[in-house]
Amino acid sequence: MKPYVSRRRATALGLAALSLAVTGMAVGSPASAFTLKGKPKIAFIYAAAINDGGWDESIDAARKKTAAALGLPIATSESIPEDATALRAAIDLYVKHGYNIIVGTSYGYSDALLKAAKDYPDVAFLGASGTTNASNLESFYPRTYQGWYLAGMAAGAVTKTNKLGMLGGYPVGVVNWDLNAFIRGAQAINPKAQVIGIYTNSWWDPVQEGKVAEAMLDQNADVIATDLSAASAPNAAEKRGAFAVGYQIDMKSYAPNGMLTSVVFKWENYLTPTIKAIIDGSWKPDPYGAFVSIKTHTVDLTPISDKVPPEVQAKIAAARAQIEAGTLTPFDGPVLKQDGSVAVAAGAKMTDDQLWSMDYFVQGAIGKMPAPQK
Repeated sequence: MKPYVSRRRATALGLAALSLAVTGMAVGSPASAFTLKGKPKIAFIYAAAINDGGWDESIDAARKKTAAALGLPIATSESIPEDATALRAAIDLYVKHGYNIIVGTSYGYSDALLKAAKDYPDVAFLGASGTTNASNLESFYPRTYQGWYLAGMAAGAVTKTNKLGMLGGYPVGVVNWDLNAFIRGAQAINPKAQVIGIYTNSWWDPVQEGKVAEAMLDQNADVIATDLSAASAPNAAEKRGAFAVGYQIDMKSYAPNGMLTSVVFKWENYLTPTIKAIIDGSWKPDPYGAFVSIKTHTVDLTPISDKVPPEVQAKIAAARAQIEAGTLTPFDGPVLKQDGSVAVAAGAKMTDDQLWSMDYFVQGAIGKMPAPQK
């Protein structure tokens, strides 16, 4: 997640997205495709520096690939705060100069993007990790938990202590489902595996992340996974001879010997076809937003380390094929909460509503799920 995001984002994301899923908080469902007027002019707006080492860096890498695929330049504005006035000033300036496809890259832009979509009906808007949608606005986010389940399988195969560690930012749905999927994947290979889950209460605190990783290693964890952007957790694992799993971008350079894989964003796999559709007149924004599967490779894994046994790599590949085919999900029932109560009954599948509102650890977690921030 983005290091610059306020605590308001951390507490609101799961609930806002759940509200979106339940109530369909969208402004109209287009009966016909959106029509772009004039030649396409595209701009991306970022809430932090483009080279932030994680969220924005992954989106900007996708911007470059999308620009190359489309054969079009894409303008950028960085460090535009999650403030409606600041964002609107940037949007107004772009529209004044003829830009008609605008991509906002922050959850905190959601409401301002919706207002801009209403005021500029001839401009197409896309919102990364957003919660608002309209006939000319689509929010998008990948099913990251699918990648984390597969990464968990790799981790479960190499642990000698049967104890893993995973860092998260805040206890919200999009983080909780990653931690729980990692646990479920590890136990699919190694039923004895347990995962220490710790939240840093920050999206970006390299010092704190390093300290948390060290504490997990002191508790005998021999695989450290991070759901954050800093290099410090993988670095700590590498220095102690442990394994690591990265996130958002390929983190192999942070732990060249111990990195098992990274769960990475490849936003171009959503952005390129979507912007092509906007340009060719076939785009119909989903009134509930785009919640895309690993099948699209918008979330993906880097190559699995050869330290993961070949037979387990084959199981990971088979599980991925099943996930892509829709015959397996990381939360197929039975799913038991840490306290032993049933989250998903045997034979049932977890719904999207249940995913967004996930506020518990599954069995196999070490530690206590903190209450959501207020």
